[in-house]
Amino acid sequence: MGFVFRSKAETLEALAGRLQSASVLPLFHVGAAEWKADRDGVLARLGRLDWAGSPLIVRSSAEGEDGDGCSMAGKFLSLPDVGLAEAAAAIDRVIAAYGRDNPNDRVLIQPMLAGVAASGVAFTRDPSTGSPYLVVNGAEGADTSVVTGGKAGATWCHTHWRFGPEPQDDRIRPILLLARELIAITGRDALDIEFAFDQGGRLWLLQVRPLAVATGIADAELGRATLQVMAKVGQAMCPHPLLKGARTVFGIMPDWNPAEIIGVRPSPLALSLYRELVTDSIWAYQRHNYGYRNLRSFPLLVHFHGLPYIDVRVSFNSFVPRDVDGELAEKLVDYYIERLLARPSLHDKVEFEIVLSAYTFDMDQRLETLAAHGFSEGECTGLADALRRLTNTIINRKTGLWQADIEKVRVLEERRQLILSSRMSAREKVYWLLEDCKRYGTLPFAGLARAGFVAVQMLRSLVAAGVLAPEELNAFLGGLNTVGSELAHDTKILDKAAFLAKYGHLRPGTYDLRSPRYDRAPDLYGIGEGGGGEPPPRPRFALSLPQMRAIESLLAQHGLDNDVVGLFDFFQAAIEGREKSKFIFTRALSDALELLAELGESAGFARDDMAFADIAVVREWQASCADDADTLAASIARGRAQYRLTQALLLPALIAVPGDVWSFATLDTDPNFITLKSVTAPARRTGDSSLKGAIVCIESADPGFDWIFAHGIAGLITAFGGTNSHMAIRAAELGIPAVIGAGLAKYSRWANASVLHLDCANRKVEVVR
Repeated sequence: MGFVFRSKAETLEALAGRLQSASVLPLFHVGAAEWKADRDGVLARLGRLDWAGSPLIVRSSAEGEDGDGCSMAGKFLSLPDVGLAEAAAAIDRVIAAYGRDNPNDRVLIQPMLAGVAASGVAFTRDPSTGSPYLVVNGAEGADTSVVTGGKAGATWCHTHWRFGPEPQDDRIRPILLLARELIAITGRDALDIEFAFDQGGRLWLLQVRPLAVATGIADAELGRATLQVMAKVGQAMCPHPLLKGARTVFGIMPDWNPAEIIGVRPSPLALSLYRELVTDSIWAYQRHNYGYRNLRSFPLLVHFHGLPYIDVRVSFNSFVPRDVDGELAEKLVDYYIERLLARPSLHDKVEFEIVLSAYTFDMDQRLETLAAHGFSEGECTGLADALRRLTNTIINRKTGLWQADIEKVRVLEERRQLILSSRMSAREKVYWLLEDCKRYGTLPFAGLARAGFVAVQMLRSLVAAGVLAPEELNAFLGGLNTVGSELAHDTKILDKAAFLAKYGHLRPGTYDLRSPRYDRAPDLYGIGEGGGGEPPPRPRFALSLPQMRAIESLLAQHGLDNDVVGLFDFFQAAIEGREKSKFIFTRALSDALELLAELGESAGFARDDMAFADIAVVREWQASCADDADTLAASIARGRAQYRLTQALLLPALIAVPGDVWSFATLDTDPNFITLKSVTAPARRTGDSSLKGAIVCIESADPGFDWIFAHGIAGLITAFGGTNSHMAIRAAELGIPAVIGAGLAKYSRWANASVLHLDCANRKVEVVR
């Protein structure tokens, strides 16, 4: 007969004499019925044990708690640091916590493990996907509730493909050995293991139970996919004759933030749309127009079996002014990549913390950092001059390209209506809506986004220079007339029909066909529930005369071709234009998606089916006489096959070497705190019944999530997003305290709490309960 999981105590007792890779603490256990019948006898036996005089831990060991049938992990009580004199009361409390009269329930008593250096939980399969990864969550010290309960503390998480080479991390190797031994002994491939390391590095098994997971693809298929990703990453790490920089890095957040916009596991349709409309060529075309190096033949986004990543070397090349010479460009790209590798938590804020992509008023301080890393005075001066020329071109009130880009977006709206009202077939309309969305939508948006980045960088540098206070910067941003501020205003004054006529095309997940538009599911988003009343007052911003003089002096000192009024006109127009252009191009995109859904339905495919198609089918329809149903069926089948791997594969947020594909630590992201406010409030997800007065937690929030601001939320937390992302801007405009881009580890801990305290001024989030 094979190994049988029983209660926690009985399972540990069965393993104690068999394990070679870890130790099990001495243990004593008693059944509830026996305790009730012979308390004194049980205590006497316990007192005779040579370890009974040390501090004890009295733990639950209920029938079925860790058995084969089901796991009731964390349901019952454990009491640490119990003295022998207090043991009886502790046993009573544990049995009472069962809330039932089951004679087979037991209580486990062990000595407290002294000198604990680290403790945590390991899964032998990823709980979300069922894939064969060892997922280890650890915390410094003995309190495993830091991991299991979301308490504050120094935590770490490591993921290791079980069939890969041995991990390099000294903490992970012994846990992997223990996992393999437990799998061999128990015959169970999916286990939940609680462990601790003492100060001497000895590994202790505290608990093991079956892990209930649904496995996806076969382990061998996932193994082949993992090796393919490793090979692709290895090839990309080599020098490229047409790129500066000796190597690359792949990340989910640097530059155009795919994790925020389409998610870490987008549907094939969303992924192919984002590539088509932005990252294959549009991004590079417009960046070159704005004065940077020509990267037009390089896709910015690559995907590993559907997981989207930015090629960071390509991105960093594109931030170098095009008149910077080759040797300095090479040196800059290498430096930027080395700095990112040294501080990977900056992966979502590279333009503000790593790359010099525009001339700002704190340029002297930023150049000092370059000088400290080996750049000569001539190189620093040459870069500053190039950035000054580029920035002057962008901020010029007469010739700045962003002004022409604003006009292009207006053309898109006119052409959208023309296309929709024409007699073209539905598939022709989809084709032309998407073509126009590129030419008159995402292309000018890319330019306006660049201008907006420059505007925010320059505004922040005025804070760094001491000319503006942080509160004044927030007031300036909050006073802008953006789509977000209009939406907040219109929520109060427009009726439901008028609101949907203006904003109905928006959807959470702009590129995701499965996400319903506002006008298809207004009740889902609580549209019409915001109520009337006066909109909240807008913050007031005005420069004082001394501030204006100081800025005029800075403009002259740094050789920037503008005056104070012109500069702030640029700031306002660039930031407002970026948000307006995004709003307009997403309408064309949203209409194209709805038409695509109708085409799918006519061919017998539901929306969920269509999410697995590649947008390339639209070009095929336009360029051939291919049958709609056959073309869609083939594309959907390929997409479904790919998405099985997309769901099963685990990869890190930043891939620096091929080995990161199979063994990696979760990135400790430095979140972006928006506003200087603090709030204590319940934590809610968007699917919860009421968001009013809550801190809302959204993994990745694109513009389609603007509906949440109509519900009087108290705060916002996202897993992904940069300091200049849509939600960061919206929170700043509305004065809502927010944490943008917390990273998955912090986000998961905070989103699963009941009540949070968010203190943006002190950059802290605390779990209240």
